[in-house]
Amino acid sequence: MNKQSSDIELLKLNIFNPDQLKIHSLETFGTHDGPGIRMVVFVQGCQFKCLYCQNPDSIDVKGGTFIKIEELVQKAVRQKNYFGAAGGVTVSGGEPLLQRNKLIHFFKLLHEQGINTCLDTNGRLNNHEAQELFDHTDILLLDVKHINDDIHRKLTGLTNKNTLEVAAYRESTGKTMWLRYVLVPEWTDQPEYLEEWANYFSNYKTVERVEIIPFHQLGAHKWEGLNRPYLLKDALPPTTESKAAAFKIFSKYFKNVVLK
Repeated sequence: MNKQSSDIELLKLNIFNPDQLKIHSLETFGTHDGPGIRMVVFVQGCQFKCLYCQNPDSIDVKGGTFIKIEELVQKAVRQKNYFGAAGGVTVSGGEPLLQRNKLIHFFKLLHEQGINTCLDTNGRLNNHEAQELFDHTDILLLDVKHINDDIHRKLTGLTNKNTLEVAAYRESTGKTMWLRYVLVPEWTDQPEYLEEWANYFSNYKTVERVEIIPFHQLGAHKWEGLNRPYLLKDALPPTTESKAAAFKIFSKYFKNVVLK
């Protein structure tokens, strides 16, 4: 898709069907994207082109299905008893910030029902609308792919500048944030950059938890199904030693590090 057609599709996401979200899939009883038991809404469309993406079918903004926001709210309300004190609704992706205005409305409705909200984002945008969405987000799950901007660009196709600005904004609000880091052999497992990444966020007061997510090949078949080249098809998952090394480095800087 060229840039002009991509921009048109992004415009459609935010203007047309204002009472609907464009989603990739929906998960009930999720336990991996935020605290407790959660309903996870995976939205469609992403501007990052991560080499290790496990859901490449969620990248294209022309894919996915529209679903009414009110229908999603009612689904969440029906599951509310299972959420307990810690659970709730997480919006993941794709990249949720592409539909930020709709999600502001969605999160407001969820809060009216007493339902906790999480946003799993790569921090692509930090404009006024994105910040308003962050302010209605109980827990921000921020994926910081790499601390080195050159490697970040090679890994995702884009700069990490906006992501770091989102982290700084969240810190300024005093609201809870979890940081997430995908550990990819030869791409994101360099000890010097792990140290730099951890040190960068070490003084943040809002970081409640840091998650290390080991790379895997479970999404490789999706690249094949899309007839798209998968550059990491021969990459191996991180070794036990590599995961332990990353955990040790992060644990020097953060109290709550979780190896997924």
